[in-house]
Amino acid sequence: MTVEAPGAGALCRDHDDVVIDTGDDLKCRPLHTVDYSRCVLQPSRRTDDAGRVTRSPRRWGVALLALAPFALSGCGLSNFGAYPGATKTGRSTFHLWQGFTIGAIVIGGMTLALIVYASLRYRVKRHDADAVPRQTQYHLPMEITYTVVPIIIVFVLFAFTVVVENEVTALPAVAASNTIGVEAEQWGWTFSYPGFTIAGQTTSAPEMVMPEGENVKIVLTSADVVHGFYIKQFNFSRYALPGIINQFTFNAQQTGTFFGQCTQLCGVYHSLMWFRVKVVSAHDYGLWLASQQTRAARIAASAAGETIQEQNGAGVPIRPDYGGGTS
Repeated sequence: MTVEAPGAGALCRDHDDVVIDTGDDLKCRPLHTVDYSRCVLQPSRRTDDAGRVTRSPRRWGVALLALAPFALSGCGLSNFGAYPGATKTGRSTFHLWQGFTIGAIVIGGMTLALIVYASLRYRVKRHDADAVPRQTQYHLPMEITYTVVPIIIVFVLFAFTVVVENEVTALPAVAASNTIGVEAEQWGWTFSYPGFTIAGQTTSAPEMVMPEGENVKIVLTSADVVHGFYIKQFNFSRYALPGIINQFTFNAQQTGTFFGQCTQLCGVYHSLMWFRVKVVSAHDYGLWLASQQTRAARIAASAAGETIQEQNGAGVPIRPDYGGGTS
């Protein structure tokens, strides 16, 4: 036998009566004649003039609130504080970040909607202040839902993370001309290309040049302490460790100049340990590489000539080179 709260529905004219559900019919009885030891009190339900239960308009509001993130996702997505990425891996990392953030917003919005709905729908009303809500011990579908859904979400996020991480750590074949050695030191950077090097200390901010649309292999190490190789527009950071070689690949998708810095506290002038990355077209990169190699060869030849002149001036005998043979 189930009992409605006092004055429930249009069945009872006297507000002090209660509705009794006997299983076969609904009856009104005075409140003082009900044996509550055999009953379970239920909160009153809204009914129309015919006695039918009406739906609360708040349910539509909750449904619309839960669907709002999906509707708004059709608009232009926000960066959520991250950089879109100037490389292939940087863009993949950015899209992963967007997916994580949108998922968090959707789940957080649904959770907040349920909290607000439960707070408003089941709040104590003045005319039901003495009513005892229906007591439910288990709700199996709900328990399965809030157990299975988070597990599915974790597996989906994990799968996308593995895909992006494998892309970031992949080492595809790269031409020798596109291999750049990077050595960090207190407090500057040295970039080594085939045939020449570019070095700079503190505020000089040396520049690493790389081609657009081609894989570039970076061989990173440190000459002294732990440094951090970070390019914010690439969404990339990696440790530069003494005695350890870290290798990774960039594939720049746009030309321009991007700024990098050391992200590990490495000494007094850590805050000045900057560098630049300049991305140019593949054609311009080839021309720049050839000009730098020619310039480096000219400087090396000039230095060798000066060394010979110094030795001749000092009277130091020099053994001529006859093509590498021995005599």
